[in-house]
Amino acid sequence: VQLQASGGGLVQAGGSLRLSCAASGRIFNINVMAWYRQAPGKQRELVARIFSSGNTNVLNSVKGRFTISRDNAKNTVYLQMNSLKPDDTAVYYCNVIESFVTYWGQGTLVTVSS
Repeated sequence: VQLQASGGGLVQAGGSLRLSCAASGRIFNINVMAWYRQAPGKQRELVARIFSSGNTNVLNSVKGRFTISRDNAKNTVYLQMNSLKPDDTAVYYCNVIESFVTYWGQGTLVTVSS
């Protein structure tokens, strides 16, 4: 399974970005699709994940600002990020669990200027 992420960039505080991650290859059953992030000098953390059922988990610090969604027909997960803050600056990584195997996409850099 290959993951192709896109949508990062530079935005001013209060702005919005939408990340996308498309999965391709031998796909039978995507259990979970998620976004993680890693800021400089910090550990990677789970931002949001969405299960095949549609249930979601979202990091407390981004609740109400970030929304995760998925298009099962396209094997794509999205992260809509609104009201961005400088603290959201990080490399964002797409993560997929397919047939109980974990895959990571390349990171996409999100920079929020104050």
